[in-house]
Amino acid sequence: MRITGGKLSGRSIKCPDGVIRPAMDRMRESVFAILGDLSGKSFLDLFSGSGTIAIEAVSRGATNVELCEKDKIKIKTVLDNVSVTEKEMGVKIHCHFMAVELFLKRCKSKFDYIFFDPPFPYKFHEQLVELASKRGLLNPGGIILVHRPEEHFMPDKIDTLYRKDQRVYGRSIVDFYTYKE
Repeated sequence: MRITGGKLSGRSIKCPDGVIRPAMDRMRESVFAILGDLSGKSFLDLFSGSGTIAIEAVSRGATNVELCEKDKIKIKTVLDNVSVTEKEMGVKIHCHFMAVELFLKRCKSKFDYIFFDPPFPYKFHEQLVELASKRGLLNPGGIILVHRPEEHFMPDKIDTLYRKDQRVYGRSIVDFYTYKE
């Protein structure tokens, strides 16, 4: 896997042991092009896997970046991968190794962008977005992105958030939720 854009573009990322479904390069490149410049923005990468999405966010300017991954087998690889951002860009990615559901219940920070990328068999996408909304984890004007398989339905409205965009990448879909403008 490689970083698709920004200051770390082209950098190789290790794939951890265990079950992983890395986000396609084309999908990552497209999503980050839609988001644009992330300079000074905060970003939360949930179900992080290898840490690639968090690294992409830093590479494109995000400065307050956190990730969450529950699979303990991935810890060493994730820490090795994210160390590049601190070494080369002076931005530390804060890593949390626990269940995403528990992290969301405990989290006290707010983010400009929250990226959910659960394993495709996961069935609680809507509930996670609702939990993030109810906990007030998204800054005004922020966006929650949900990467899911096409067979998992997502409604247009979840709690106080509305779907403002949707992109299809093969059998993958990325939904963009934000507060009503």
